[in-house]
This record gives sequence, structure tokens and C-alpha cells, in this order.
Amino acid sequence: MNAPATALPTAPYVAVRAASVPVTAVAVVLPGGRADSFDPTSARHLTGVRMRPFARALHHAGAARGVEVWTVRYRVRGWNGTEMSPVADARWVLGEVQSRHGAVPIVLVGHSMGGRTAVRIADTEAVAGVVALAPWLPDAEPVEPLAGKRLFVMHGSLDKVTSPRASRRFADRAREVAAQVDYVSMRGDTHAMLLRPAAWHRVSTAAAMAMLGLPPK
Repeated sequence: MNAPATALPTAPYVAVRAASVPVTAVAVVLPGGRADSFDPTSARHLTGVRMRPFARALHHAGAARGVEVWTVRYRVRGWNGTEMSPVADARWVLGEVQSRHGAVPIVLVGHSMGGRTAVRIADTEAVAGVVALAPWLPDAEPVEPLAGKRLFVMHGSLDKVTSPRASRRFADRAREVAAQVDYVSMRGDTHAMLLRPAAWHRVSTAAAMAMLGLPPK
């Protein structure tokens, strides 16, 4: 792994979808990436593009109820082993949320590498829970950050990029520490979440709103 030749931004990029009433909670959307890459991210990368409909669904469901939606674009594309590059970016974003809004509850919605990132930062006190979409969760991934939190996992049964079986094993381990764990198998869908998009958006949004104490509209 080589660091990028060009200078990187000092902080990740964040797109904010504002609430239409005073903010009472924040949903942070975390995209996927690559196992190893120090290449800078771009707004054109599919990892970020595929999360825009999820951000829109969260905004539609929560804007009138005080939920602001922050979508993160990391500085580099990869996890990068012990560097865990997106984790530092995501923790910075949580700090910015708390600086702007105080101790409002936060729900993390992450796809693939973003799901792994969400799990790692779930130990932040303000985080109510994690919605992990087709997450990358190796068997050695620690569950301790989820202590007392809620975890909702959705995984396509035909995913060949990340493992639905590994996600199930992680969910089973997380039940030892988490306040609540749910697992939904998206039958016949793949890592890109494109075969049943409406179901992915609807179910994940409902789970995120529930973690914030908001019933379905």
C-alpha cells in the first residue's frame, strides 16, 4: 500500500440534507470503498453514488421530524489494514455533528466498508445504533463497540463481494453485547442492492428511524 502522491484534504467531505424543523437527531450515511487504496475519493465513484437514494429516503422520512442527514465522502478509497482510513474520517464527522448540534442521537447507515466503519465508531456515546447494508465484517471484527447499542443488518443472499454468512456470524456474536440485533436476508439480491432497491430503502430507513425513536410515517 502506497500513500497518494498528491496532498489529501485535511477532512472528509460531507453533504448535509437539512431538517425542516429544529434538529433533534442526525443520520450519518457511510459509503463503501476498497480493501486497499490510498487513492483520493471522487463524487463520481459508485460507492458514493449508490448511497444517495438511501440519504434521500432518510431525509424524506425524517426531515419534518428533526432528522438531519449527513452523507460522508472519505478522503481515500480504502480501509488500508491497520490504518483503518475511513474510521478516522467518520469519527471526525461525529465530532462535527456534536459540535453543531450537541448531544443529539445519531444513527449510522453504512454499506460494505461503510458498515464496518459504522461498527467501529458505534462506541461513541451519542450513537443509538447501526444499520449495516451488505457489510464487510470479517470474523475477527470486534463486537464490543456495539455494547448497549442496536444493530440492524441487511444482506443480499447472492452477494459475492462481502459475505452474508460472515454477517450472520457477526450478528450472532453481537447479540452477546448489543441491546438489540436484527438480521434481514434480501433474497436474490447482490452487493450493489439494485435488484430490489425500493425494499432496501424502505426497510433500512424504517430501521434507522426506529433507532431514533421515530415510528414509521
